[in-house]
Amino acid sequence: MTADPTPPAMLLADTQAHQAAPGTAVLRMETTPRRDGTFDGAWWPRSRDLETQLPGLIRALTERLGPLARIGLDASAWDVHTRHAIVDGHMVRIDWSAVDDNTMLITRGRQDIFSFLMLPPQIDTTAARAAMAMAVQDGNSASAAEILTATGITSA
Repeated sequence: MTADPTPPAMLLADTQAHQAAPGTAVLRMETTPRRDGTFDGAWWPRSRDLETQLPGLIRALTERLGPLARIGLDASAWDVHTRHAIVDGHMVRIDWSAVDDNTMLITRGRQDIFSFLMLPPQIDTTAARAAMAMAVQDGNSASAAEILTATGITSA
């Protein structure tokens, strides 16, 4: 996986103030002193095509967090299941789960794990913004399913 024809992922502190171009992966990640919520961020890929969506995300996260070791993804969310991605000469291992729980786990180093809500690509902008904002609220203990339900999103 080396091709990257899509625009880069965007790290948005406030998705209300930015318009995302069609095809751009939108990533919202908030850092808080306590890290006591369920999610550290949220990602809204715009398709089920892993080869076009993942490189931009990896670049954005690497820029913010440093080199990534692994990414854990729901198998049902993607059309192709590869074991690793190589982006800018760095290999990131991809672990697949059959849980289908709309989450993504990012591992930096050996033990530093970040949890992300992963939104279905077909949802509308208003619902995506609401879900991303809810996911990163400090102290939020809602599961992915609870966030999707509360914001009117069905994961299909």
